[in-house]
Amino acid sequence: MNAYITAAGAYLPGPPVGNDEIAARLGGVDERGDRLRRRILAANGIAKRHYALDAQGRTTELNEQLAVNALHAALDERGLGAADLDMLATATTQGDLLVPGFASMVHGRLGGGPMQVLSASGVCASSLAALDAAVAKVRLGDRRRAAVVGSELSSRWLRASRFNGGGDADAHFLRWMLSDGAGAVLVEAQPRPDRPSLRVDWVRTVSLAHANQVCMRAGMGEGPSPTAGRTWQDMGSAAAAEQAGMMLLRQDTSALGALAEAGLREFQALARDGLIDLGKLDHVLCHYSTNAFRDIVFDQLASAGAEIDTDRWFSNLETRGNTGAASIFIALEECWRTGRFEPGQTVLLAVPESGRFTFGFAHLTCVDASTEAPAAVAVSRPAVHAAPPAVQRVAPESGSVQDRLAAVWQEFEQRLDQVPVMHRLAEGTATIEDYRRLLFNLRQQVADGARWISRAASNFSVDCFDLRSAAIGHAAEEHRDFMMIERDYAACGGSIEDIRAGEKNIGSEALSAYMFHTASQPDPIGLLGAMFIIEGLGTGKASAWAARFKETLGLRDDQVSFLAYHGEADDDHFAKLQAILASPRIDAAAADAVVKTARIVARLYALQLEELDNV
Repeated sequence: MNAYITAAGAYLPGPPVGNDEIAARLGGVDERGDRLRRRILAANGIAKRHYALDAQGRTTELNEQLAVNALHAALDERGLGAADLDMLATATTQGDLLVPGFASMVHGRLGGGPMQVLSASGVCASSLAALDAAVAKVRLGDRRRAAVVGSELSSRWLRASRFNGGGDADAHFLRWMLSDGAGAVLVEAQPRPDRPSLRVDWVRTVSLAHANQVCMRAGMGEGPSPTAGRTWQDMGSAAAAEQAGMMLLRQDTSALGALAEAGLREFQALARDGLIDLGKLDHVLCHYSTNAFRDIVFDQLASAGAEIDTDRWFSNLETRGNTGAASIFIALEECWRTGRFEPGQTVLLAVPESGRFTFGFAHLTCVDASTEAPAAVAVSRPAVHAAPPAVQRVAPESGSVQDRLAAVWQEFEQRLDQVPVMHRLAEGTATIEDYRRLLFNLRQQVADGARWISRAASNFSVDCFDLRSAAIGHAAEEHRDFMMIERDYAACGGSIEDIRAGEKNIGSEALSAYMFHTASQPDPIGLLGAMFIIEGLGTGKASAWAARFKETLGLRDDQVSFLAYHGEADDDHFAKLQAILASPRIDAAAADAVVKTARIVARLYALQLEELDNV
């Protein structure tokens, strides 16, 4: 199942505040502080920002109100209300209250009905962590429509009263950097029918805290890391912590160069994995705190021979300010609203977080509902129908390899609908015996999977070294998968001894024999077609099957772990496969081999499932 961003909204409190007005709004700037202000503003490039403060520096709105206003903007743009949501994921550096969680407070103010809520904490990258969670739940089929909001009300930390007439340069750096605002997106399982949507191809977040000290912090004493007895909660009172300077937001500015370099390395790792093709990116939306950070990235990319066209790079830092977790969604909303995205274009969201070095990335593709197929691999929960449709041969012999594979997948789906066990699952009449038989037979075929992938790797020549490396990595990831099936089988009342002693059914024998035969050929590039079908089942069907078996049979998570795991893990595998299929390596001859192999594997895989009723 796919997930789509169908709307975006933003909210910026009050009128824009120019550089000459900041000191009056935040108050308390002496001669030294003013020198720091001018120097920091000259470097960060921000000309305007918004504060939820009035002219006297009094707070005018809660953080939760900022979030709800952005959510209303997104819902209104989509023509929906809060009652249409069944999940809310929030991100902020600090909510209005210490307890309860920010998501609960936002939900309480937003209203609607019962829904799942998630509070993602952190700093800037928490917004993409919240997006990742929402996308995963929609893809899994657990949630129909989710809202994600990033919101910050930093100005309360920046007023003169916090500084007690002092504060070091690291604290003043953020004082002239941060501002208030909120951005929100809606995530749905289908593209909206009336205008283009943004398909979420993947989301990745990674922490490098294991190798880096705290960079942006509040609530601790001096030193690179907190110590027992020296946090703000240990000071006896909040006033004592404030007096000790613990309540100032500080940024170790000396670490920002290392942050930029680490972010670039993570970007390059995604490119090596085939998830990013810099030459094909149409838009890059990057959150950063200062234009100096952007310049480092541009210089590093250029020195690596991967210079990026600055016309494809978007940031509204200068006009909207640095709104932390809200920034990336505020930028996305502006780009979308002003017509920068067109169907077929790709968008990369990039968010470095200095807290303790966390990075978030998301890859989106602008799609139109009229041309976005129900997809080669993005398939919804099995539909209930009275009788299976007839299979029609739809695979074209010409066109792009992606179009030809999409047609193979369509034919495969039609055939799966006719498989008795899948038909019973769709109707809600599947039994525990059906599920155990499925696991029993899958185990025998899956146990061979890593072996034929390894054989294929050994038969790739040096000219296909990248494919050999990918195959070796894939075999390493999957060589224990059959053990997961065994655990599910045992959890459903089956015998480990029986499933390990089991034999392949006729379809499994045919499929396994074909895979080993094909993997034994020189440069077996056609096996990419087999991966398209098998990984497509994982990313397009497994989650829905797991959810349906749970619903129909009342199973626990530990009884459907194999299907549920592959519903998530195969998204990554499939994204890498798609990148290879789109590469110049797939010439006409390779495309023919890939499509032929996909068609054969699809037929044999369906035969394997058909044979479940013949044992």
